[in-house]
Amino acid sequence: MSDSDKGESKINKDSLGYIVFMAVAVCLVCSIIVSTAAVALKPQQQINKALDIKQNILRAAGLLPEDSNKSPDGRSIDDLFSQFEVLAVELDTGKVLSDYAVADYDPIKAARDPALSRNLTGDEDVAVLGRRENVSLVYLLANEAGQTEKVVIPVRGYGLWGTLYGYLALSGDASSTLGLGFYDQKETPGLGGEVVNPKWKAQWAGVKVYDESGTPSVALVKSRSASGSPAAEYEVDALSGATLTTRGVENLVNFWTGELGFGPYLNKLRTSS
Repeated sequence: MSDSDKGESKINKDSLGYIVFMAVAVCLVCSIIVSTAAVALKPQQQINKALDIKQNILRAAGLLPEDSNKSPDGRSIDDLFSQFEVLAVELDTGKVLSDYAVADYDPIKAARDPALSRNLTGDEDVAVLGRRENVSLVYLLANEAGQTEKVVIPVRGYGLWGTLYGYLALSGDASSTLGLGFYDQKETPGLGGEVVNPKWKAQWAGVKVYDESGTPSVALVKSRSASGSPAAEYEVDALSGATLTTRGVENLVNFWTGELGFGPYLNKLRTSS
């Protein structure tokens, strides 16, 4: 028997030890490949995430068509978004924090950190958030005269199956809505999932946000009030067959425009206009 034959005979490929060794070796090689790919792709993932945020803000503000990555006049997403001023706002006071690094700040991530957020309990947590960040971001678009024309705020709240994440666009004086769009939601297709239907989203243009006392009063209703009546100005059609999603959308809009959300900041816009 040759030396090579003797070496091969010592290795029992059917033994438990050999099988475990090969399994560990394969897992190790695969983990190295996956880790290397994750590190290599991270910069591109961050770029894509930033681009997605810009797209959703622009769509909520009515500056970008639902089915296109360019404006009707051919301008790119970056060009369109460059018109916005991004502000960090202290939610409890409505104070603008001029020294905040807004480019690196993630409000949703901050909401998970007890040091950067506050707990919401009982009647406070109508949007079912659990915690709310202390500081969030506001996106302002001014006209040529320097007057605020559009205000976009991030919103989120629980529907039927999970949290809906989106952006709410308001008029420059924060008195009415311009658009509402969700970029992440888990609602039932054809029912609660209709929150992404362009026809339903179109109803949000011109809806009044606050009643005469300054209380957020947007209502999603099964039967809208007669056209021209005071109540109709605050109403949007409910989502057919999706009671919990409908209630969740109503609650999250009124939460984020209220005192525990962006209310203190938006009130400053309303009183200064």
